[in-house]
Amino acid sequence: MEIAEVRGYALSSPIDPPQSRSFFGGTRRLRKRDVVLVVVETKDGTRGVSTAGASSSAMREYFEGDSQGTFADIVSGKIADALEGATIDRITDAHDVLGEVNLPEHLRTEAISAVDVALYDVRGKELGEPIYRLLSEEYDSDPTTEIPLYASAGMYMEPEGYAAQAATLEECGFMGYKYRPGIGPEGDRETVDRLVETVDEMEIMLDVHTWWKLRDAYGAETVRELVEHATERGAYWIEEPVEPDDYAGYVALAESGAPLAGGESEGSAAGLVELGRTGAVQFLQGDVRHHEGYTGCRKAVEFCRGRDVEFVPHNFGTWLGLIANAHLVAAAPEVRLLEYPVFEDDQLLQSSVDDPGMYQFDLAFDIIDGEPSVADGVLAVPEKPGLGVDVDLDIVESYPFVDGPWTEFHYDEDG
Repeated sequence: MEIAEVRGYALSSPIDPPQSRSFFGGTRRLRKRDVVLVVVETKDGTRGVSTAGASSSAMREYFEGDSQGTFADIVSGKIADALEGATIDRITDAHDVLGEVNLPEHLRTEAISAVDVALYDVRGKELGEPIYRLLSEEYDSDPTTEIPLYASAGMYMEPEGYAAQAATLEECGFMGYKYRPGIGPEGDRETVDRLVETVDEMEIMLDVHTWWKLRDAYGAETVRELVEHATERGAYWIEEPVEPDDYAGYVALAESGAPLAGGESEGSAAGLVELGRTGAVQFLQGDVRHHEGYTGCRKAVEFCRGRDVEFVPHNFGTWLGLIANAHLVAAAPEVRLLEYPVFEDDQLLQSSVDDPGMYQFDLAFDIIDGEPSVADGVLAVPEKPGLGVDVDLDIVESYPFVDGPWTEFHYDEDG
């Protein structure tokens, strides 16, 4: 394929009005969600799309001076300069080209991730095949196109709020409920107990990255006690219980027998494998949007094969990102689950009670034409060529980029 044009578009989806969520020792302010839409077009007019930008958990942007806006400029600038006019025989050729671009490593990785997914979209369209079939040939696997989903929701509520949300999402058919604690040690412990008493068949996962953003308010011993309590109550996993680069902390907690998960904040595909090699995580959470696309995630998938560690993609963003990761799950051997982020006004979730969405993120739904096929907590992977979904570029005008951080942590001691 000969690449004619590469563009990055920074988009913002306002949270209107902004929301404030109290956690232990402070308040988190939610202002918007940002997305970078990457579009690659070949000389014959075939267009591939993907989403990009730093992982929301790692929140690299604004800590190193980057933002989704500056990243979109890089895509339309240095990345476009390197790729436009190039002939790509294999998708890995694009990795080689971008490997020579003068960029900080984390930005190069994000660019490679987006371009890899977009080029797979192009290749699938050229061959008239969905991406998962291209991947299944590479893995020599039998694809599975019906994918169980776990619901990703629950942010800083009273324990009874988490329990009510879990009951609603179990009614929707999800196999699991992942939530974000951080309301204080006693509240976090009570939340686990209430959830166990509330749900019937649904699994419970804790995404505890807030614990290491609390300026040591909990302390290592409290974290260990909470991890052990969740484990004793049957938690399916405890995710990111320590800072991403604290491998020793992961290992120490794993010695208690806790089922740990992590990986979304790793800065590269190689970092995913490195975390897996510690033996501390039972669930390794790569993401095609952040870990060098389908090509990079394959390294982690292959590492997990035959080991007591399961690759479960991190997926927290738009329906376009959902579909991109779904193709990987459909094709990759020994991979079976996918994260489904729950935002307000999600028309796919049929419930007789309150909206279980975390916050407003209209762009998450509007970025594609139509809707994914989800029923009773199971996603059917699209059968159309490439990603199997269409993006109307009018979305760029509908969701103009708004500068500034999407979320802010304010601590009580700051006044």
